[in-house]
Amino acid sequence: MDEITKQSAQEYLAAKLTEEEQKYETEQNLALATARSPVVWKHVKDTIFDRCREWNAITQEETLTCKETALGDLRVWCAARSKQMTVHYDSRKLLITMKNAGRLEHEKDVILHIEGYRTGMDRANRDVHLVRNELPVNIDLLIVGELRVLTGMNRQRK
Repeated sequence: MDEITKQSAQEYLAAKLTEEEQKYETEQNLALATARSPVVWKHVKDTIFDRCREWNAITQEETLTCKETALGDLRVWCAARSKQMTVHYDSRKLLITMKNAGRLEHEKDVILHIEGYRTGMDRANRDVHLVRNELPVNIDLLIVGELRVLTGMNRQRK
């Protein structure tokens, strides 16, 4: 057998296996994200409620009012500025969208994707996380930043 033909055939097989492995990974990650997305959404909701309670306890006033709508969205109202933030969960698209009226007009909504990912060498080692701009998100920091903007402050301390 010709060495060039042998190498070419081996390259073809390697590429085919890589494509099949990537397809498998994509399917498994999507299945896990779909299955666990309600748990991720509950964590986000609980975190928002917790941060609003903490904020109000520290300020010793009802600066932020957090309510769940009949559709399951969250509304966070800032009484001092008459502004609100809406947080929407789309279970079909695996998205969480934060619309913050305290943001400047040119700033875009925060769109978070719920994604599955592999955590180890074993194919079964998987977890889910929130991703924004293809980077994992620290939801606690993100929410505090959004609450700061909603109340008229800079996103981060100076």
